[in-house]
Amino acid sequence: MINTILTKIIGSKNEREIKKLKPLVEKINALEPEFEKKSKEELQALTAKWKEELAKIEKDEDKFKYMDKILPEAFAAVREAAKRTLGMRHYDVQLIGGIVLHQGKIAEMKTGEGKTLVATLPVYLNALAGKGVHVVTVNDYLAKRDAEWMGPVYNYLGITVGYLQNQMENPQRKEMYARDVTYGTNSEFGFDYLRDNMAFSKEEKVQRELFYAIVDEADSILIDEARTPLIISGPSEENVDVYYIADTLVQTLKKDVDFKVDEKTKTATLTDEGIKKLEKMIAEMSGTKDFNLYDPNFSDLLHAIIQSIRAHHLFKKDVDYVVQYDPKERKKKVIIVDEFTGRIMPGRRWSDGLHQAVEAKEGLDVEAENQTLATITLQNYFRLYKKLAGMTGTAETEAAELKEIYGLDVVVIPTNKPVIRKDHPDLIFKTMKAKYNAVVKEIEKNYKIGRPVLVGTNSIEASEYLSKLLKRKGIPHQVLNAKHHEKEAEIVAQAGRLGAVTIATNMAGRGTDILLGGNPEFMAKKELEKKGITPEKVGEEKYQEIYRETLEKYKKLTEEEKKKVIELGGLYIIGTERNESRRIDNQLRGRAGRQGDPGESRFFLSLEDNLLRLFGSDKVKKMMEMMNIPEDEPIEHKMVSKALETAQRRVEEQNFQIRKRLLEYDEVYNIQRKVIYEQRNKILEGENFKEEILTFFENVAWEMVDTFAPENILPDEWDLKKLKEILKQRFGFEFEIPDTYEKLMEMEVEGAFSDREKLAKIIYNRLVKEHQKMEELLGEEQMREIERMVLLQSLDHYWRQHLKALDHIKESIGWRGYGQRDPVVEFKKEAFRLFEELISNIENGTVDGLFNYYRFLQSQLQQEQLAARGE
Repeated sequence: MINTILTKIIGSKNEREIKKLKPLVEKINALEPEFEKKSKEELQALTAKWKEELAKIEKDEDKFKYMDKILPEAFAAVREAAKRTLGMRHYDVQLIGGIVLHQGKIAEMKTGEGKTLVATLPVYLNALAGKGVHVVTVNDYLAKRDAEWMGPVYNYLGITVGYLQNQMENPQRKEMYARDVTYGTNSEFGFDYLRDNMAFSKEEKVQRELFYAIVDEADSILIDEARTPLIISGPSEENVDVYYIADTLVQTLKKDVDFKVDEKTKTATLTDEGIKKLEKMIAEMSGTKDFNLYDPNFSDLLHAIIQSIRAHHLFKKDVDYVVQYDPKERKKKVIIVDEFTGRIMPGRRWSDGLHQAVEAKEGLDVEAENQTLATITLQNYFRLYKKLAGMTGTAETEAAELKEIYGLDVVVIPTNKPVIRKDHPDLIFKTMKAKYNAVVKEIEKNYKIGRPVLVGTNSIEASEYLSKLLKRKGIPHQVLNAKHHEKEAEIVAQAGRLGAVTIATNMAGRGTDILLGGNPEFMAKKELEKKGITPEKVGEEKYQEIYRETLEKYKKLTEEEKKKVIELGGLYIIGTERNESRRIDNQLRGRAGRQGDPGESRFFLSLEDNLLRLFGSDKVKKMMEMMNIPEDEPIEHKMVSKALETAQRRVEEQNFQIRKRLLEYDEVYNIQRKVIYEQRNKILEGENFKEEILTFFENVAWEMVDTFAPENILPDEWDLKKLKEILKQRFGFEFEIPDTYEKLMEMEVEGAFSDREKLAKIIYNRLVKEHQKMEELLGEEQMREIERMVLLQSLDHYWRQHLKALDHIKESIGWRGYGQRDPVVEFKKEAFRLFEELISNIENGTVDGLFNYYRFLQSQLQQEQLAARGE
């Protein structure tokens, strides 16, 4: 109550944030007449001057302070450049969005408010630092489109711009990163970071330091995709036959008798009956009398059986994955469908044997599980930037998560024109069949009057089912799902035309504006494409002339259509199922009602929908049965809407916990990754590692002493003979170690105050002496190069083994929860122990590698001497 009254008096926190920025906007507006008089050369001179000033400032914090000071002038320059090159002028609310992004916050801006143009303001200002600015988009198409579309603004001001594409080779990538501004997808940036940290020379690296990034569609990238870590993997020596066996066995099992599945958590467990049945079958197949499925020797088979149950009963074809022919490999492959975007993700594989189980289920070639070579979560990747910002149409519902994980505040930017879209209450039907019939009727009704309709579905299966129903009715329509994503932008751009019916999975075509009456640019380009008119054939000048004429023709057409569509009530959005997240529902609704346009939205649901089925449709079902509601009659009730919202909140909370848990695990990887990558960069930068190598000698010496002459046993029991023998085998030369403890006591070793110290000094001194001989043989410069090469190889080899060990522990650590122990705490302990082992392995591997190289050199020298003597 008090809070409500206070908000009315002093405004909400968001309103106060916006109010604070108004004076800055006024300053920018006051500069407009002055900047209108400046020539292109004068604007470019300003860019050069600011770049020069920023180059003199050493600390990033001070660079950001200087940028704050020049912000009004820089924004005024960008606004002027956009007016001259694109014919677009930033509105005041867009300036507010730009300031929020520069401050390193999330700007929530409704669809059609011109986020792409807003980004040019902070991108230009931060690019002046000369360290590179990254603009992160959801797909390759948008990265290329936005870079080319906004490119003229940057170029006019003397700023270079580039974009990344999936198939680009290293030299081209390096060139794109060297530019002031680089557009690309989150996975391109993330994988380049991982690949750079696997490079064998400084020249192979493509990225510069991670300075400032703006994430477009921030909710999709920072929240939805954050559950999938980026992994670079290589093949392992795993036997895949076990998945074929598991698949055969699982097909004989009965659900709820031999095993149980939980759809909410996507887990599977065997019952006692199931275990007995499997053990009996395996015993018969293998010809053994008894078989124990829980014998540690058969853990791989048990694991494959569980994954096979999940593959058969929890992962559906055309919902969770598609089977497509790969022309490169000339075979069919299982391709994952992103549960949030509905897009297919070629090249991505489920981990932990699930992908193999799905391949076996579909009767395809089972490919071996890959070994992790490098990995990072998107959360940790984006936290590497000095400053991070984001733009999206819907972030407010996830504001707490964005703050907790990324330290980002969400500021809701007011719309340029008020939103007049009507959002109707949900209609709920008893069955899925009744729901789809109602959806088709609604589409038909609007199609007949020529009103454009955009239908959002949650899966490929649903979009194709609805398409079949519409075909039966003879309603022409476009289907946009993971199978047709190449034409995505074009289809979505025309979804606002008269009589257009478009079916799209979740967020297909995000980032493309739906203009009422259609998009004239797309139409003009398409016509020229059809006629075969290209700049190459007719020349750039002639092409532009033809394009302008064609564009004018389509502008008239779309303007006419727009008036008619507005009379009909604008774009009509139909949702066929509620999503797990309210935010994704809001995104679908937000496709209509852009820039003050009219529009409507409504969700058609059924009690058989996943969300209602899994999270509380029982009350609603009982109520419908009690009231004897016919199947094809919907209900609109507050109780239903409330039940739905509660279900969505529950799922959002569950998903947040999953992401948080993933981050807690990756935090362990992250601390260790930073140490290893920092060391790696020092090696690539060509630092002198001689001191470190000498420390390795000392550590190796003490490890050998601890093994053969431990402190906790009597000196008489020390195995000095074995120590001497092992050292000779390991390094290829003799060590002056006495055979008995008595002889050791008689020895004088400089700088040693105990018998164990004497042993360590003898080993260390001999290693140093041989190392010096090697340096004399090679020369100092080459010696340092060999040290770097051997250290790098050792570090990479053991880091990969370490990642594999961590993966195995992470997979099995969950069981410790049953022993009242926190799996994350247990994982941290195990990871710390493994990391100590890793450091020791790297040191030992480097020392062994150096002396193996020394042996190789010596044998080569001997052969040369023999050859010289003619022997």
